Amino acid sequence: MRRDFPAWMKKGISSSDESEVARILAGYGLNTVCREAACPNRHECYRRGTATFLVLGGVCTRNCAFCDIASGAPEPVQADEPARVAAAAAAMGLDYVVVTSVTRDDLPDGGAAHFAAVVRELRAAGVRGVEVLTPDFRGDRDALRTVLDARPDVFNHNVETVERLYPRVRPQADYRRSLDVLAHAAESGVVTKSGLMVGLGERPVEVLRVMLDLLDAGVQILTIGQYLSPGPSHAPVAEFVPPARFEWYAHKAREFGFRAVASGVFVRSSYRAAEIYRSVKGGVACSRP
Repeated sequence: MRRDFPAWMKKGISSSDESEVARILAGYGLNTVCREAACPNRHECYRRGTATFLVLGGVCTRNCAFCDIASGAPEPVQADEPARVAAAAAAMGLDYVVVTSVTRDDLPDGGAAHFAAVVRELRAAGVRGVEVLTPDFRGDRDALRTVLDARPDVFNHNVETVERLYPRVRPQADYRRSLDVLAHAAESGVVTKSGLMVGLGERPVEVLRVMLDLLDAGVQILTIGQYLSPGPSHAPVAEFVPPARFEWYAHKAREFGFRAVASGVFVRSSYRAAEIYRSVKGGVACSRP
C-alpha cells in the first residue's frame, strides 16, 4: 500500500466543524454521509451551507471493503426522521437536497418507504430539488418503485467500481444487479446518476467499459473520484490516479454521451450535486473538476 500522498492529493481544510451547518445537524439529531464516511470535502461543503443527509441510522448491514461507515446490528428506524430532515433543510435554507442511507438488508423493503417519506417531507417543506442516493434494495423492483413514485428529481445509485473487483470490494453486492436498478429507474423518466471510485486496482479500459454499461442502463450523470482507504482494515489504495487521467475519463465520458460528468481527485457522488443537476436540466454540458 502506498503511504505517501502525491502533491495533487493535498487539500486544505478547516480545523473546525463548529459551523452553522454542524450546529443545525446536531440540533436535529441527524447523520450525514459527510461525517460518517469521512468525506474529504466535508469542511468545504459545510462552509458552503450544504450537507448530504444519511438516513436509516449510522450502521450498515453490509461490510464493503472501501467504506468507513460502521457495519453491524442496525439501529431502529426513526419514524420522525423524514420530518427532521425537512426541518433541517429548511433551517439551512436549502433548495436542493441529497439524501442517502446505509444499506438496510434487515428491512423487508430495504428502507424504500423511508426514502419516499423523506422526499415527501422535503417537498412539503418547499425544497425544489431532491436527489436520492440509494442502495440496491437487493434488486427488489417493488421497493424501487416505492422510491420512484415519490418523484425525486435525481435517482442516484453508485456502481462504485469495475465488475472484476466486486468480489473483493463489494462482496455483498452485484454489478449487474446495480445496472438493473439504474435501468429500471431510468425507464421511469427520472434523471439517473451513478459514480465510481478509481485507484482500487482497476484498468482504464475497465473504467471505459463501466461507462458504456451505465449509458446502456440509461444513466445521464457520471461521477468519478479517487478512492482513499479509511484505514488498515479496508481495501488499500492501489494507485493515486493523476489529474490528467481524470481529465481523460471526463473527455471520454462526454464523448460517449453522458449529459454531465464530474471527474477529479476529490469528486464524490454528491459533490456540487445541485450545480450538476441544473446543468442537465438547462441543457448545458457540465464537467466539474
